[in-house]
Order: sequence, then C-alpha cells, then structure tokens
Amino acid sequence: MATPANTGNPMQNPNEGFWMFGFPMGYWMLNGIEMFERMAYFLIRSVVAIYIMQADEVHGLHFTAGQKGTIYAWWFVFQSILPMFTGGYADRYGYKKTLFFAVTLNIAGYVMMAYMTSFWGFFAAIMVLATGTAFFKPALQGSLAQNLTKANSSVGWGIFYWIVNVGAAAAPMMAAFIRTEYSWQLLFLVGGGITALNYGMLFTFKDFQSGADKTESPLQVFIRTMKNIVEPRLVAWLLIMSCFWLMMYQLWDLHPNFITDWVDSGHLAGVFQHSVFSSWAIMTDRGMQVPQEILLNLNALLIVVFMLIVAKVVANMRVLAVMTIGMAVATCGILVAGLTTSGYIFLLGVAGFSFGEMLTGPKKNEYLGLIAPPGKKGLYLGYVNIPVGIGGFAGSKIAGYLYGHYGEKAVLAQKYLLEHTAIGQGKVSLWDGNPDKLAALVGVDRPEAMMKLQEVIGMDAIKTTELLWNTYSPQYYVWLPLAAIGVVAIIALTIFNQMAKSWKDMDA
Repeated sequence: MATPANTGNPMQNPNEGFWMFGFPMGYWMLNGIEMFERMAYFLIRSVVAIYIMQADEVHGLHFTAGQKGTIYAWWFVFQSILPMFTGGYADRYGYKKTLFFAVTLNIAGYVMMAYMTSFWGFFAAIMVLATGTAFFKPALQGSLAQNLTKANSSVGWGIFYWIVNVGAAAAPMMAAFIRTEYSWQLLFLVGGGITALNYGMLFTFKDFQSGADKTESPLQVFIRTMKNIVEPRLVAWLLIMSCFWLMMYQLWDLHPNFITDWVDSGHLAGVFQHSVFSSWAIMTDRGMQVPQEILLNLNALLIVVFMLIVAKVVANMRVLAVMTIGMAVATCGILVAGLTTSGYIFLLGVAGFSFGEMLTGPKKNEYLGLIAPPGKKGLYLGYVNIPVGIGGFAGSKIAGYLYGHYGEKAVLAQKYLLEHTAIGQGKVSLWDGNPDKLAALVGVDRPEAMMKLQEVIGMDAIKTTELLWNTYSPQYYVWLPLAAIGVVAIIALTIFNQMAKSWKDMDA
C-alpha cells in the first residue's frame, strides 16, 4: 500500500515504505515481537502456579501458598517496578538494543526455571525472567507509541492488545498438552525457544527514534526518571490503578489453584471428552475435569474475538471514563468467578472480567501515551507498569496469606482433621492459626492431607471437597476482600475523572 500523504507523526519515517490499515511496517513487526514474547510468557504463567504450590501435583515443587506469594510478589516488583527506570534508558540508548538485551535475559530465565527446584534457585530464575521483561515492556511499548497519534491511538493500542492475546490464547492450550503429555522441564525450555524467535524479528525493521536527549549519562537518566514521577496527579492515578491491578491479577495468579482445588468442570469435561477437544478433559481424583488453564483461556479468546470491536466502539470516548466502566465490569466478573464451584458460572464470571479488561487494559497504555511529553514516551510507558508492580506485589502477599490460611483445600483438609476427627483430639488448643504448623499437629503433610481425610471420614474426593467448602466457605474469605479493594479503585477513579476535566495536560 502507498504511504499516506500526511501521517501526522514524523517519528514513523524510518519505516514508512510499507503501510497496512493505516500503520507502518515497524508497527506490525513490533506487534509480532510482542506476540511471541507473550506466547512464551503465558505458556509458563498460565500453569506455573500449579507447578509451584499445588499439593496434588506429583511433579510440582510443593511450596506453600505463602512461598508462592513471595515469589509472585517479587516477580511483580522486578517485572513492573523496574520499567520505571528502564523506560528512560530505552529512550536514551535505543529501543532495539534494549529489546535484544531483554530477549536474552528472558531466555536465560526460562532455561533456569527448567532446572532449578529449590526455593531460592527457582526464585532466582523468576527474577532473571522478570528483569528481562522489565527491559522488554517499555522498549516495545515506547517504540510502538512513536507510531500512534491521538487520532489513531485507541485503535492502535486495541490492535496491540488483540495481537498480544492471540499469543496468550494459544499458549495455555500448548501448556496443557506439554505438561500433561511430556514434562514441566520441556515446558520451560519451549518457552525459551519461542522467545528466541524474536532475535530474527528484530532485524525486520529500523529502530524508531524516541526524541530523547542522547547525551545523557546513566545517572542523568535516573534523575530525570525520578523527577518526572513525583508529579502529584500522576502519583494519584498510579495509586488508583495499583488498587485495581491488585484485584485484577489474582484472576490469573490465584485462580489456577482455586480452580484446581474447588471448581467442578465435570459436565464441561464430558462435552469435551466426546469431541475433537478430548485432550481438554483429564482424569483427576474428582473424575474428569477441564485443566484450569483451558478454563481461564476463555479470557484471552474473548479478547481475540471482541477487542478490536470494543476498541472501535470506545474510540471517541474519554479514556478515563472508559477505564472507570471497565473497572466496574471487571470487579463484577471477579466476584461471579470467585464465589462459585460451578464450571459454567465460573466461565460467566471470566466473560464479565474479560470485557472489563478490554475496557481498562489498553486504555491505561493509551492514557499515559497521550499525556506523555515529547521525548518521554518510553519513560511514561515505563510508568504504566508501576500499578501492576505495586498492586501485584501487595495482591500476591495478600492472596498468599488469605489462600494459605483460609482457601487452600489441602490446608483445610489438615484443619478438618485437627478440628473434627479423632486425630486432632486434645490438640486444637495447641494450634495458633499458622497453617505451617498443621502438619506437625495432625501428622500429615499437605500433599497427603486430602487422601488421609477421605480415609478417616469415609468419603470420596467429590464429597470431601463439598464438605470442606460448606464447612469453611473459602470463597468469602479469599474473594470478598480482593473485590472490596477493586470497589475502592472504582470510586477513586470516578473522582479523579471529574477532577481531570479541569487539567488540560491530564484530561484524556
């Protein structure tokens, strides 16, 4: 296609030879790079919660919910707080060089995850991966922002979010096959292999110029980064979004364990079992079930189908207003998905959450891209990861505590043995509420707790799961506190939205 006569953005010039649907070649190559990176990332992220802590995963690490919370918390810090600094360096030293460095770190992280099985070894592997992602995100998004103007930013970021989820939708299906048919180790190595495809992609376009000062020293970049972020209104917006992402990320990070423990997808597994999707029905101690990554994958599939439509519908609406609506819809979806054991109702909640995400996720990038001063696109799009880091850190620690104390089925099985069977007779008063001490009191470790409880009370896994659900109500202790934080974010953003109408530089 011919290059448009007036692009409205001089930064597009290095790649203006080929245009498609109003965007230059470099824009589409950047989307492709992001797709491969996200495919590898969600190949691992969609199932690694099971590998880390699920008590009944034979080949897993069997860490506690608290240990998983610590791993995920620092994963968020390195992956999402570091871009606050790496974004400025991407502007200063070049997007492509930064992307090459990031891809290399990501590959190293995946390879380490394949072979590290101790807590600190696996923790180190995650930190290497997270650091690579921290360099990748602002370099990719800052480069992408150079292709967008206010006129096409809604559709541009919508396409970006759509392509990201093409990779994210394919990944869980691959993960379910690899981890069940082969091994966890191969899964991590495949993640590294998919990431390596981006080495070739980086040679398909010329770098985009950021407009930043190329003479700054590393110290000067750091000082500029810190100076910009102390703007009070920006800080307020980042804190509001932190509350929302605190709740939001637990759908992906806590639900894998919650689904495996509590959600009954047997009827849905029966449908898949007699179709071309028979591999999506696996045998468990509760009969045929659908792997959690397949259920959660409805999120990415809906985004693939509807993201571009949603982006077009809201293209002319105020960004902050759209985000507020999205927060409300996502919070309702979180509650519907979290307060049920029915696989079908859970999917309904995921659908609500997904449409809320479509209204909120790409808009946070668009908002900072629009208000960013010239030469600071990468810097500001590094800031966009801060709410994910702060919210993810706090959310992982909160979820680790809540699930470890009140939600994990294996822990509640130990608790039931202590409180309601002869095994715990005379020992209840010795327990101080710390789930790590239950094994010593009842003489049963987490991986064996459900089998022991079934033996003692004479019930199968299905009836035992129902008994624990009805006795301890894990859904209320886990999901109501998280949803309440989401409600606080909605109220705060509503107020910010009204105030921003009087701020020319923040109104979008």
